[in-house]
Parts: sequence; structure tokens; C-alpha cells
Amino acid sequence: MRFRIRSTEDFYAGLMFIGFGILAMIVARDYPMGSAMRMGPGYFPTYIGALLVVVGALVSAQSLRVRGEGIGRWAWRPLIGLCLAFLAFGLVMDHFALGFVPALLALIVLSSLSGRESRLWEVAMLSAVLIAGAAGLFIYLLELPYPLFWWR
Repeated sequence: MRFRIRSTEDFYAGLMFIGFGILAMIVARDYPMGSAMRMGPGYFPTYIGALLVVVGALVSAQSLRVRGEGIGRWAWRPLIGLCLAFLAFGLVMDHFALGFVPALLALIVLSSLSGRESRLWEVAMLSAVLIAGAAGLFIYLLELPYPLFWWR
């Protein structure tokens, strides 16, 4: 029986999931496993890695059955824009120490520039909602020790 890949994007996405899953299990192999009642540091990455391998195998198997559109050209603008946005977030948080809110604002604004359809009012509304939600969750609920602004 001969296998024929009908959806290259599903096939390569499945291989990517399998690769990340195997990588997670390899990295976690030196950590103590523990048990289900007392999980060690290796428990979570090992089982998440195993789940990624299973999901990758299912997605790759689906590529033999379902016809896909094919892989198009590389989207360079989002790739570079998102990398710059993550870099700016790290620099604003760590190097410049401006705080959590300016770092998130830089991340959201630079990420929105990666697309072609973003409007100023949408970015402003999205920034307000995401910053309020992230500050509420990470700073107040989880009590992470990040200052909101450079003066605090």
C-alpha cells in the first residue's frame, strides 16, 4: 500500500508537533519524575511532550486523508514583526526596566504592525483590555513581583 500526502501543511504541522514533543521529553529526562500525587519537575514536560507527539501523529495521519490547499509563500512581515515585538517586550521589561504596562503596550502595538488590517482605535481598545486583564491576572491575582510602571 502506498501512502500519498494530500495536505502538506497538515503533514509538516504534525512533524513540528512531534519534534517539539520529543524535544520536551528529551529535555525533561534528567528531571525527577515524581508521581501523580507528588509531581516532580519532569512530570509535566514529559506528559505534555507525549501528548504533543500523539497530536502530531494524528495531524500527520490526517494529511493522508484530507486534501489541503498547499503551503504558500513565507509571510515575512508577521515573522519579523512578531520577533521584534517579543524582543521589545523583553528589553522594556528587563533592560530598560520600564514596567509591565509599557512592556505590554510595546508588545501589542508592535504585534499589530505585523498585520495589514489593524486600525488605530482597534489597537487602542485591544491594548486597554489586554493590559487590564494581564495586570489583573499576573500582578494582582497571581501576585507576580513585576512593577506596573518604572516609578512603582
